[in-house]
Amino acid sequence: MTTDPRRLAVLLAVHRAGGVLAAADLLRVTPSAVSQQIARLEAEEGVPVLDRGPRGATLTPAGRILADAAERIEAELVEARKQLATLGGELSGRVTVAGFQTAIRAVVTPALADLAEHHPGVELVVEEREPADALRRLREGDADVVLIERDEDADGHTPRGQRDVVLLEEPWRVVLPPAVAVPAQLSDLAGATWVAAEPGTAAARALARVASMVGPLTTRHVYYDFDVALALVAAGQGVGMLPALALQGELPDGVTVATVPGLGSRRLVARHRATRHEPRPTVTAVLDELMAVAAGLDLV
Repeated sequence: MTTDPRRLAVLLAVHRAGGVLAAADLLRVTPSAVSQQIARLEAEEGVPVLDRGPRGATLTPAGRILADAAERIEAELVEARKQLATLGGELSGRVTVAGFQTAIRAVVTPALADLAEHHPGVELVVEEREPADALRRLREGDADVVLIERDEDADGHTPRGQRDVVLLEEPWRVVLPPAVAVPAQLSDLAGATWVAAEPGTAAARALARVASMVGPLTTRHVYYDFDVALALVAAGQGVGMLPALALQGELPDGVTVATVPGLGSRRLVARHRATRHEPRPTVTAVLDELMAVAAGLDLV
């Protein structure tokens, strides 16, 4: 009797979800329907495919063989759909975007659904990377688009063979611990203690720019991740200076965000290769989706 690939798909869902109930939710069917398909598969193959225990279901050796076959079938179908998209004149291929946390969370992740709808043949791979590592991957061809940050007065030099696209320009904000009054102007913070950003980052450059306007700043601690900065501010360790994108979610209790004239802005930039053959149409499509999401952000 020929193995029914639909039953293999059910087995794969049970394996991935860790049990019949979870697989039923994944497949949007009843648990009994999943159990029936597994029972029929075992009857057709003449071997047990699942070990059922109190903590869920695991594959037997025979089940592993069949699940591996199901994964190969699934991969072949995905590739076939990509080829069909190409035949229909649609864009097809993989595009890798490397970036940092706030950019991925606010711009890249929201673009995934729109890209899948507008260009189903394009596979977007997202990588959270340190800036130096991301730029190295771009140079070596392992990444297609790299998201970088730049303070407003930073050097805008772009290496030869690459191009920068400004996705958005977001304002810097002052983040205050509970004991610090909201300032009306930068000079009101002249005697404050600040949490310092890691050297070389846009936040560190912006804070240095503030120091050039109000005089030397007293700093304490060093952060790289904006969530760490917020935690330090909430703990009363100092005043922070963060970009608007980093303040979109729920803030720690007691933390106040202030808009102060003279803080300037941070630019979110998408860098890609620019040669005779680059960017590919798929990369351009991804850039268009990123720019659309960025344009819709309300950062006022």
